[in-house]
Amino acid sequence: MSPATLRWVFNLWPPFAAGGIHVTHLSEDWRHARVELRMRPWNRNYVGTHFGGSLFAMTDPFWMILVKERLGRDYIVWDKAAHIDFMKPGKGTVVATFDLDDGVVDSLRTQADAGDKVLRWFETDVTDAGGDVVARLRKQVYVRRKRPRASTAQSATDGATTSSGKGTSQ
Repeated sequence: MSPATLRWVFNLWPPFAAGGIHVTHLSEDWRHARVELRMRPWNRNYVGTHFGGSLFAMTDPFWMILVKERLGRDYIVWDKAAHIDFMKPGKGTVVATFDLDDGVVDSLRTQADAGDKVLRWFETDVTDAGGDVVARLRKQVYVRRKRPRASTAQSATDGATTSSGKGTSQ
C-alpha cells in the first residue's frame, strides 16, 4: 500500500476519524509522519483536556509502520512495548512527528541480518500550538529477519512417502 493510500485509510478509519486524529503527512519514502489530534467536544476527558487514550492512539502505529516499510518484506516488525508520560494538560490541536533516520534503519538491518532479535526504543513528543510538550511516548519495536522457507515443491519431492511408509519412485 502506498503512503498516500495508507494516510487516506487512516483518516477514514473510525477510531481515528471519530477520535479527532488526522494524519497530515506520510512521506513517500516512509521516513516521516505527522499526526494531529484536534480537540472536539466528544474527545475531551472529564476535566476538558485531551483524553490520554487519544494521545496514545495518535502515536500508536507509526514507528512500527515506518520501520517495517523501510526494512522491507524480509523482516518481521512488531510493537513490543510502550510507555507514555503526560507532561501537561493538552488543549487545542496537538501534534506528533516521527522522523526515521537512515542510520537507525541501517543499524536495525545490520543487527537483524546477523541473526539477532532486535529491540529498539523510539521516542515521540506530542506538542501543543505553543511548542510545549503535552506527552512523551516511548515505543519499543521488535525486529527480526525472516527465516528462509524451504521450497514447497522441494519439500514435497524430498519427503514424499506412500501410505505404506515407503518413498515414492520417480
